[in-house]
Amino acid sequence: MSEPVTTEQRSLAHWAEDGRAGMEAFYALAVEDYRRMVAARDWAADLRGHADEGRVRVLDVACGSGKFPAELTRRGLADAVEGMRVEIDLLDPSPFSLAEARSVLEAPFTVRAEHEVRIQDLPTGVGAFDVAWATHALYAVPPDEIGAGIARMVAALRPGGFGAIVHATSASHYLRFASAFRTTFAPDAVPFTSAGQVRTALADAGVMPTVTTLRYDVGHTDRAVVEGFLQRCVFDDSVPLDRMEVEGAVGAYLSGCVDGEGYCFTQVVDLITWEVPA
Repeated sequence: MSEPVTTEQRSLAHWAEDGRAGMEAFYALAVEDYRRMVAARDWAADLRGHADEGRVRVLDVACGSGKFPAELTRRGLADAVEGMRVEIDLLDPSPFSLAEARSVLEAPFTVRAEHEVRIQDLPTGVGAFDVAWATHALYAVPPDEIGAGIARMVAALRPGGFGAIVHATSASHYLRFASAFRTTFAPDAVPFTSAGQVRTALADAGVMPTVTTLRYDVGHTDRAVVEGFLQRCVFDDSVPLDRMEVEGAVGAYLSGCVDGEGYCFTQVVDLITWEVPA
């Protein structure tokens, strides 16, 4: 009997050119994630405050399609860090994601290096970053490996460096829907990692972070967009929206998300930051 496909494997299969339509449907709603996290903090101050001689080195963990740095740029980061070089290392196990992220980067970002690898497998010789972030990036890391991934991310920072992880809590749509989908349609699927598990992993790595919780809603009236969004949320396009609406725990969950002629989903997201002692 063949081994079940893991969440990581399903995620990688969707981060590919064949999955572009689903990706675009997903970001029709998920773009709000990036708007909210950029608005929640003075990221320019974080970069300026950790620069060395006019340069800051950033590690973008599981960079995806580059939506976070792209939103920073859209919000005027170049002017806010004028004269400073922001050199970014892109890390992702998907070559498609690395190419997508590279294609959207604009000033002040310049790509310094690319790492086609999972964070828990990043070679120990890669490090001394001024800043490292992972924004809605770690859900598919298996819960039994999140400790190793977080420890490697922490170790990749230089003394005095700054880390940030933005991740949904167990009360958020991402985790609630994934749990309901797993119960109803994919009992062998590996559960998503939660913000609580990320915080525990940071504590195990010796980090006492600062946490800000963001609450907001995302929604849409176009059923095709909602279907694509939900399928992408669990990296599984085998179940259409018509079935989701009437079957098991997924149907029960979605019945509570109906908003007029469309759907509205509540996100509860932790913005987790820390400083490495100098």
